[in-house]
Amino acid sequence: MSILVYIEHAEGAVKKTSLEAVSYGKALAEKTGAGEVIAVALGAIEESELKKAGSAGASKVIHDSNEKLTAGVIQAHADAISQVYSQVGAHTLVLAKSSLGDAVAARLAIKLNAGLVSNVMDLPDTSDVYKVKRSIYTGKAFAETVINTEHKILAVKKNAVDLLTDGGDASIESVSLTIGDSNFATNITSTDKATGDILLPEADIVVSGGRGMKGPENWGMLEDLAKELGAATGCSKPVSDIGWRPHHEHVGQTGVKVAPTLYVAVGISGAIQHLAGVNSSKYIVVINKDPEAPFFKAADYGIVGDAFEVIPKLTEALKAIK
Repeated sequence: MSILVYIEHAEGAVKKTSLEAVSYGKALAEKTGAGEVIAVALGAIEESELKKAGSAGASKVIHDSNEKLTAGVIQAHADAISQVYSQVGAHTLVLAKSSLGDAVAARLAIKLNAGLVSNVMDLPDTSDVYKVKRSIYTGKAFAETVINTEHKILAVKKNAVDLLTDGGDASIESVSLTIGDSNFATNITSTDKATGDILLPEADIVVSGGRGMKGPENWGMLEDLAKELGAATGCSKPVSDIGWRPHHEHVGQTGVKVAPTLYVAVGISGAIQHLAGVNSSKYIVVINKDPEAPFFKAADYGIVGDAFEVIPKLTEALKAIK
């Protein structure tokens, strides 16, 4: 028996969230004595990139390089993964919670007759039944879900597990799966993606601004700070609504939900809708001149001060450290 981990990739690189899923699978295997951790990757990607799964805890990566799989057609990926799952004799599938992962996992739950838990936050408690802790209500609460099926699918939330980097080399096994044409019936004609050096969904650090920035002409200081931190930039909903920043930078309940290691909020009051999109961040730093801003209640660290004075000094301090 083994644990299979579904790896997603984009722009020629394995996604960090998928490597976290591999590390989760490794920890799960060690806890339950489940055997080896095997990863599966679909579509065109270099073997050198796939070997990162070894550092994260996988012993082997099964790779079908069929170009038709690169686009991420949901039905085709579900069919391919179900075949590999059966071939390796897996009992558990682990994957990262994502837009593609959610859709694939739902189909696989039917194909494999498996219990599915999404937004997984921790390793399961197997002392009595198979109980999994998951995040609910946009991170405001937690639930414990019991899986009583033989086969299990766990969709792991970003940053829920520490990423391993000291694993061994993973062997790469190339396969050519038989996937029916009907699974490619969906035709993806185009894909519009957010632009930028670092994109919000994958960012480990995010710097966001709100109406306290007073206008789009002042965003340069936030971009300078983000550059020094190696961060993505975001904004509050009012900022995108009035056109100061593009809508794909809107962070919040109705925008992009992020879970970085560090979230820096500048001039954002902290409305509940914004907090719902960022409360899975490991650390939150709030910079606001209003000491009564609600965001301070959710912050790990807070600076009460004028952003136009604090941000340039913070940026210069980071440059000095470098």
